[in-house]
Amino acid sequence: MKSSLSLDKLLQVRKSVMDLGNQTHAWPYTVKKKVTLIISRISLYLVLSALSFVFVYPLLFIVSQSLMMPSDVSDSTVQWIPRALNLLNYKDAFAALGGSANRTYWDAFGLSVVISFGSALLQVFSCALAGYALGRYRFPGYTACLSLVLFAFLVPPQTIVVPLFQLFSDFHWINTFYPFVIPSAMGHGLKGALFVLIFIQFFHRLPYVLEEAARIDGASAYRTYWTIMLPLARPAMLVVFLFSVVWHWNDMFEPNLFLRIPNFYNLSQTLGIFNGIGSSQIDAATSGLTAAQTIGAAPTIMNKVMAGAMLSILPMLILYLFTQRYFVESVERAGIAGE
Repeated sequence: MKSSLSLDKLLQVRKSVMDLGNQTHAWPYTVKKKVTLIISRISLYLVLSALSFVFVYPLLFIVSQSLMMPSDVSDSTVQWIPRALNLLNYKDAFAALGGSANRTYWDAFGLSVVISFGSALLQVFSCALAGYALGRYRFPGYTACLSLVLFAFLVPPQTIVVPLFQLFSDFHWINTFYPFVIPSAMGHGLKGALFVLIFIQFFHRLPYVLEEAARIDGASAYRTYWTIMLPLARPAMLVVFLFSVVWHWNDMFEPNLFLRIPNFYNLSQTLGIFNGIGSSQIDAATSGLTAAQTIGAAPTIMNKVMAGAMLSILPMLILYLFTQRYFVESVERAGIAGE
């Protein structure tokens, strides 16, 4: 009895010693692991901070310059913080972004909204239908159709400017919304081939049992698409919609090609006019000089140019602030960057 108790005590003491030894050996490993984790996080934050600065720097520069007086712009000692805030730059830019004397900022803004959001909505549904057909079905000529989509994606639009302009001129679509709306409704338009490829990739990853179950229940192919497959594609639809809106909003190539009259200019076009002519006209009106006489004073109008740029990109910044979380989630679920 006594020997068994003493044996139990010896075993307990041995176990305690072994646990103490394991803790002693585990302590340096735990410290090393924590130090490695802290160093990796610090390195990650430094890299992310450097990358974010690259993207935030232009925006900070625009805001700083847009609030400066002309004397601050031409003064090399003033870098970021103006001596006095000048909100009149935004007032002048707001008036100049109309593009002409009988237009206002809201006219150009309305045209940009119609072109950007209208084309984006049409591209979402048309490209989704094309992507569903190419991603879920194999039909005669499938390889040729997919090759044409890839070819349209690879060919830059600048190479087909002449035939495209001639075609739309024959249709009498110049200075109308049709060159933007009709191709978008047909699954093409600006970056349309890329959007079709996004939907092809998304639909291709969905399980086929969904369509088989719908087919057993008697649903047709179109009903299966509208009631089952399209609602599941909301992440890809949101990604395509936001990409399309931003690219149409910032695009100047197609609007300059098809919108030839200043009364049809959108914000991107009026900002281009504002950079070249409109800003000099503003200075001429405020200083009593002619436009030709203000050419030498061009560097001092940088504040008004930056105010106009800020008014042009502000709607997209507001849109991104409200959709940032959903956009990031949709990009991850749509699998655009991988697979």
